[in-house]
Amino acid sequence: MFRVSLLFLCFMLPPLLPGQTTIPLSSSAAGQSQPATPAGQSAPPMATPTPTRDRPAATQITLEQAISLALANSPSIKAARTQIQQNQAQEMTANLRPNPTLAWDSQFIPVFSGDFSTDALNNLQQFDIGLGYLFERGHKRQNRLQAARDATAVTAAQVADTERTLVFNVAQQFINVLLANSTLQFALENLNSFQDTVRISEQRYKAGDISEGDYLKIKLQLLQFQTDVSSARVAKVQALGSLRQLVGYASLPHDFDVVGDLDYKPLTAALPDLQVKALATRPDLLAAQKGVKAANSQISLAKANAKVDFNASASYSHVSGASSTSLFFSVPLPLFNRNQGEIARTKFALTGAELTARAAEDTVMTDVTNAYESASSNQDVVKLYVSGYLKQAQDSRDISQYAYKAGAATLLDFLDAERSYRSTEVAYRQAVAAYMLSLEQLRQAIGTRSLP
Repeated sequence: MFRVSLLFLCFMLPPLLPGQTTIPLSSSAAGQSQPATPAGQSAPPMATPTPTRDRPAATQITLEQAISLALANSPSIKAARTQIQQNQAQEMTANLRPNPTLAWDSQFIPVFSGDFSTDALNNLQQFDIGLGYLFERGHKRQNRLQAARDATAVTAAQVADTERTLVFNVAQQFINVLLANSTLQFALENLNSFQDTVRISEQRYKAGDISEGDYLKIKLQLLQFQTDVSSARVAKVQALGSLRQLVGYASLPHDFDVVGDLDYKPLTAALPDLQVKALATRPDLLAAQKGVKAANSQISLAKANAKVDFNASASYSHVSGASSTSLFFSVPLPLFNRNQGEIARTKFALTGAELTARAAEDTVMTDVTNAYESASSNQDVVKLYVSGYLKQAQDSRDISQYAYKAGAATLLDFLDAERSYRSTEVAYRQAVAAYMLSLEQLRQAIGTRSLP
């Protein structure tokens, strides 16, 4: 019996690499192993399942492709972009000059006398035709155009901020799919491994090495693994459905999948560098800063509107056989209305815009700080797992599994080690997903996909 157990141990444990003193840590596929990752280094990626020959590959998208699809297909983003086009149309209106005025009249028409002879028309009737134009002063048109352009710039920044939120939502849901993929793969590996344990336990029961009660407990424990697989499949389908909704339901087939790894990559950027970059790229802050410029443009426009315009016109008149030309000029006298109220309002609007920009800057600094601290905290949790806890959990499970199969451990010890291993692996995957999500929150706080 001892020889059989020793041979079985040599068969179950993976061979050690040259210079390696620890047993490799199990990773993505059943029967495959990878060495544990030292603290501070990237953990081995938990790969998604690959298509087999019997099953054709489904449409697969990366995170960047998902973001591009969402930005191209989102109805809310399309609706927001029309605001930019509307503002650009207002720029055209603001740059238009006043239309000239054409005036014409005919007086003393002999309707009742009926004398429409040439002499009567020439000597009795009066004909006037004139052309007038409003001359704007104070560079009103230039100020209108500048104010419209500044409004367009604010709207464009606000649309970019809406896109920033959508990108984060897509990335968040994409990570949920990666987590569901990894959890499903791990559940399938555990199910396959435990099915081997059930078969061996059945052989031991038939040989009289274990009791019927222990064998039944083993079979009942198989239900938990099957339930884990079923739950993981449902979670993946739901995550893919939510992602499809974000990127555009009609843009992807129902059997699409994602490409990517639930992977840990250390955060090396410093908080001050992230804050400086956020102040330069965050769209909502840029919108608030552009709002200050737009408020200044409104003040300039209000002051320009205070300048009075004048009308000038010239006309040709034919009266009693004589022709003459007339010139007209009119200008309002700004005794009462000098646009004082609008000038005062725009100045208050400028103060409000400056305060809004200051508040937006404080919000950006707070968001970056909170996201950075969250990412650092989640990174510390992941480091705890990759520093040795993952390997210890698997070593404990492997030893207990071998000892139970060899008859040197109780069923309770084996099941307890199995539960600890499963909970540790699932918690590790959730920790990596939480860390990746915190990095996405940090990218959202900065306002760009690239971290310094």
